[in-house]
Amino acid sequence: MNWLQIHITVDQAQVELTETLLSSLGAVSVTLDDAENQDLLEPLPGETPLWNKVIVTGIYAQQDDEQLDVAALESFIKLQLPDAPLRSEFLADQVWERTWMDYYEPIQVSDKLWIVPEWLEAPDAEAVNIILDPGLAFGTGNHASTFLCLQWLAQTDLKDKIVIDFGCGSGILAVAALLLGAQKVYATDIDPQAVLATQQNAALNGVEQNLVVELPEQFQAQLQGAQADILVANILAGPLMSLAPEFATLLKAGGEFALAGIIEEQLEDVTAVYSQDFIVRDIAKREETWCRVSGQRKTA
Repeated sequence: MNWLQIHITVDQAQVELTETLLSSLGAVSVTLDDAENQDLLEPLPGETPLWNKVIVTGIYAQQDDEQLDVAALESFIKLQLPDAPLRSEFLADQVWERTWMDYYEPIQVSDKLWIVPEWLEAPDAEAVNIILDPGLAFGTGNHASTFLCLQWLAQTDLKDKIVIDFGCGSGILAVAALLLGAQKVYATDIDPQAVLATQQNAALNGVEQNLVVELPEQFQAQLQGAQADILVANILAGPLMSLAPEFATLLKAGGEFALAGIIEEQLEDVTAVYSQDFIVRDIAKREETWCRVSGQRKTA
């Protein structure tokens, strides 16, 4: 079997129409990609950001005994989207799951911490290895802000500590904290898929018994007023600033925190908000843009 790919470049406002059109014409899958190398900020949990210009790709199966009428497909698409650039190509059959998996490699966070996709062997069996299914939800360790949080966890004393992972995504930070010695992690996310992914990735690493992960409405009930020793939140600057008062109630006096998902231009605003209840001790950067803010909750 061969596969036909049809690529259509459209404005963001036309993406939904284009997806629907390709699906209605029999596409077995539809994917989206950036058409202009436009950077996107790390999304909020449950959010799917789009570029201004998007390449929408439909994949069609061509059976050996039934040829696709490519010209007819292209003509119909052009009637609906006359101004959208379009190109098509045939691909030889291959194991698509294996192709997707080939994009991932183990990531070394520090001397003692690695992220290892579940189908690969750990490069250092003596290190703390986070076994991860990257396909479940946002958070593979590749993004600068996630990496910054993992680095911070790796250098923080987590032994027997209570940790909160706020906006847990794939659960990579929660799992890392437990593997690095945390006694218990309370994690939350507004996306039910993130809650499921965190549970599954915790199970992959054998730490699910020390993890509580809930949607926000159940999260506070699980805490029952308890406060954490450590809080980590990898979301975005706006939500981080609005959550500062809540974080002050979730973290013990003297407790340590790390915030990421912040770009350099937002640092002044974030640190100003957090200086009311927290002491900002350190600012770290990665890829010249993404920043991590860390410190302690004030004791008085």
